[in-house]
Amino acid sequence: MKKKLKILFINFGGIGDEILFLPSIISVKKEHPDAEITLALEPRSRGVGTLTSIIDEMLFADIKGKNKYIELFNLLRNIWKRKFDIVISSGANKFISVFLYLTFIKTRIGYNSGKLSELLLSTAIPLNKNQYAAKMYHDLVRGITCFNTELPEIEIEPKVCESNTVLVHPGVSLMSIKKGMIKTIPAEVWAEVVEKLADCGKKVIVAGGPDDKEVIETIERIVPCEKYKNMYEKTRNLKELAELISGAEKFLCSDSAPLHVASALNVKTYVIFGPTNFKKLIPDNGNVVPIIAKNCSCTLRPCLWEKRHTTCETLDCLNISADEVVAAVLNS
Repeated sequence: MKKKLKILFINFGGIGDEILFLPSIISVKKEHPDAEITLALEPRSRGVGTLTSIIDEMLFADIKGKNKYIELFNLLRNIWKRKFDIVISSGANKFISVFLYLTFIKTRIGYNSGKLSELLLSTAIPLNKNQYAAKMYHDLVRGITCFNTELPEIEIEPKVCESNTVLVHPGVSLMSIKKGMIKTIPAEVWAEVVEKLADCGKKVIVAGGPDDKEVIETIERIVPCEKYKNMYEKTRNLKELAELISGAEKFLCSDSAPLHVASALNVKTYVIFGPTNFKKLIPDNGNVVPIIAKNCSCTLRPCLWEKRHTTCETLDCLNISADEVVAAVLNS
């Protein structure tokens, strides 16, 4: 009897990163349907497991916490026990190739970060950041699968699309805010957007989770409750949010994980973009519309992750009015 392949994927990052990484895992699973798939990730992103059944096991390492190196050592110990055949890891840090070497897995695939990676990895893949992130991740697996999964394949029970609806998810992750990465318009502007869409005859639904408490409370304070349907904290996990998104005619959000869920579901999506590069975060299929500041004087845009790790104080790139947002949603 042929031995099942045991394949380990490692991808540290937020939930959005995990969703963008899914096509790579899916393509490998299509090529090797009997393979056992394990994903190592950060605990904050465990919700990706609700969107797919192809991941057999998850291993966690809290690399953003105080005990980063203890967490990584414990992850190594868990990896050693499982005797994987292949490991595939994202991340351009030079330490990644050292970590993969220490897993003692025979086939080690990662990005080429220099001479060390070429020495320690079985296959060092050229890193091309100037493309849609899902495609960038997918470059890692092109040598072991002939399949090309362009978008995440999310396993949900889709709802019937309700005409004339706009689902609004205004929040971003609390961790990004704490780290000084501001990626959306102020809560008061979101409230104005909700009210103006309702006044234009749209059936507005507002959704969000615990991280979105502040912006949702602002909307609740400013906008009369009869003008929109409030679904704040009514979705218990990412899968239920995905099902809610699937029933909307249009989806409006910030640059955050729900964007990638909506994109995967082929729902017409409108996204507020400020300091990040939208060309790397949305597929080139016309189904996702970036909303950007038209009169931004900042010469560094896009700057976040490209040129710096926190946003500036002026935030000219997020000088987007409610009228501009509403016009984008109504006219395209």
